[in-house]
Amino acid sequence: MTRPGGTWQNWGRSAGVRPVRVERPRSPEGVQRAVRAAVDQGLTIKAVGAGHSFTGIAVAPGVLLELDDLQGVVSVDAAAGRITLLGGTRLHRIPELLRPHGLAMENLGDIDRQSITGAISTGTHGTGSGFGGIATQVRGVTLITAAGEFLRIDETHNSELLPAAAVGLGALGIIVEVTLQCVPAFTLHAIDEPAPLDEVLDTVHERAAEHDHFEFYWFAHTDVALTKRQTRLPESARRRPLSPVGKWVDETLLSNGVYRAACAAARVVPAITPPFNRLAVTLTGDREYTDRSHTVLTQSRTVRFREMEYALPAENVVPAFRELQQLIAERGWSIEFPVEVRFAASDDLWLSTASGRDSAYIAVHRYWRVDPREYFDAVEQIMLRFEGRPHWGKLHSLDADRLRERYPRFDDFVALRDRMDPHRLFGNGHLERVLGS
Repeated sequence: MTRPGGTWQNWGRSAGVRPVRVERPRSPEGVQRAVRAAVDQGLTIKAVGAGHSFTGIAVAPGVLLELDDLQGVVSVDAAAGRITLLGGTRLHRIPELLRPHGLAMENLGDIDRQSITGAISTGTHGTGSGFGGIATQVRGVTLITAAGEFLRIDETHNSELLPAAAVGLGALGIIVEVTLQCVPAFTLHAIDEPAPLDEVLDTVHERAAEHDHFEFYWFAHTDVALTKRQTRLPESARRRPLSPVGKWVDETLLSNGVYRAACAAARVVPAITPPFNRLAVTLTGDREYTDRSHTVLTQSRTVRFREMEYALPAENVVPAFRELQQLIAERGWSIEFPVEVRFAASDDLWLSTASGRDSAYIAVHRYWRVDPREYFDAVEQIMLRFEGRPHWGKLHSLDADRLRERYPRFDDFVALRDRMDPHRLFGNGHLERVLGS
């Protein structure tokens, strides 16, 4: 968000900039004019969505484009199950845009505040060993190039570029339209319940294979995993949603209100974290309900945090997790945020964290007012030993040389960027670090 005085900060308050100017285009043609003006004035230009990336990927020192006014439906092909959206459209708006057509997004992450462009460009994913990240739903994009021209990329136009552009890091151009392949609307039967952590780790691959969507959370200083499993049902299946009061108590009062107070208090008295975590696993994570897909897949998170997440070959998730457990115990850290474990299917997108391999994700968090570096740096070393790839929108320390060895198509992407943006119109310091200069 851009504050009075022109300073932009991301949601996690881990990146910020005072751009030369801020523009708010209301149409793809407005984006085109902004790009051409930036070229004429020798300024860099970048678009930002909701600012939910924790890295500096969206930092715009030159011209910052806020795409809040570039939202909505361009077209719908209900027979083919496809929708084309303006690039700034927020994920949480898409279900209602799809609903009149009997469609839904195939999968979503657990947060839906991002723009569709930001979500695909950074490799945002949900969970489910049979489903890819959101970018795997992309069937076409329209972007404004460094030459100030419209470029359509889909199955019939420049199709060879789609595996690169779908997770493009904002480095190839400014995406103004996104075409998604949707599925018939569906409901999800959800069961959230605690289970012994060792039992979950011993059976995690079976659990991920048996359920359409499976994940678990672990609060440090406990021996319990909070599991979430979901089964896909037809839209016509009877809905049994959470009661409004129960949902408010669980998600607003406990998961956000009480939790925010506990995180703030733990900054002053870290010793309260272990007993609070043990209390948390007894108060939350035990419920069963059936509701529309997007309602089950996403949740409200209002406690501000910072996050690092690594994608591992799925077979490496348990040994990596056990090393993480041991690390926290040996260092004697009081960690207030849970560790999250999710799954995704292999895909063929060049810079997808699941490119070429079935993947499991381990995410670690810290309250935004706590310095995460010591914890994140130590966890990162574990993830790297287990062939991890960092989420593009979350904190990590890797540069281009270290990322190159983790992505078979890395040099192909860099070569494409050199061709499409030779003067780094869409560049910034973060992209220079992760892609090279």
